[in-house]
Amino acid sequence: MIEIRSLEELNTDDLHRLVMGYTSHDKYQVSRTETDKHFAVTLELVRLSQPYRKRYEHLDAATLDCYQEALRFGFSFGAYDGGQCVGIALAEPRYWNKSLWVWELHVAETHRRRGVGRQLVELLAARSRLAGLRTLVCETQNTNVPAIRFYRKVGFNIEGIDLSYYTNDDFPDGEIAVFMKKRLA
Repeated sequence: MIEIRSLEELNTDDLHRLVMGYTSHDKYQVSRTETDKHFAVTLELVRLSQPYRKRYEHLDAATLDCYQEALRFGFSFGAYDGGQCVGIALAEPRYWNKSLWVWELHVAETHRRRGVGRQLVELLAARSRLAGLRTLVCETQNTNVPAIRFYRKVGFNIEGIDLSYYTNDDFPDGEIAVFMKKRLA
């Protein structure tokens, strides 16, 4: 049985084990049109000839310190099977606009499609409602179709695209930032 509990301390071994990356067989191709009277950014799901593999390397000391600091807000959780951490959600509230920014949400491959991610999102939403927050916000990439599908399945919608969030060379063929929100009732 999975037990979800608040995180008081970051276990960097768990974090490095869970926050590894992803493989996707599809991506959302991003296009943009702009005239004097019209501006549009579109996403079209396309099958890739080769799987896209992304390995995360952003867990440097400064990021880990930031994540440790976010724990003090009480919106970060670990999912445990026995004594092993099999899922993690790290989030931080932005009270000025009543949003909860989900920095990391990961489930071990061995525990995917078993409701662990959904339980973490539901707990984030419940805690956010109690705190008077109105929305959950996350960011992923147009290449991370499995994450986009999961987020949509648990009630998130795509609400923003940033064509140069990671580098000035992201658009048109690099990784494009996709911002998703789950509005809370």
